[in-house]
Amino acid sequence: MAVPKRKTSKAKRNQRRANWKLTTPNLSKCSKCGELMMPHRVCKACGTYNKKVVVEAE
Repeated sequence: MAVPKRKTSKAKRNQRRANWKLTTPNLSKCSKCGELMMPHRVCKACGTYNKKVVVEAE
């Protein structure tokens, strides 16, 4: 098996791990009620998808 030739320094190791951050979810406005929602999903506020009522909302 391959074995590292040199010890990886703390700086090099931390530079590699610096890009593990989370990204915020992309949100879009509902075409019916204007509430922020995730794209390509049913709106939780009004229950519509693609300007059609899919789920009955309270």
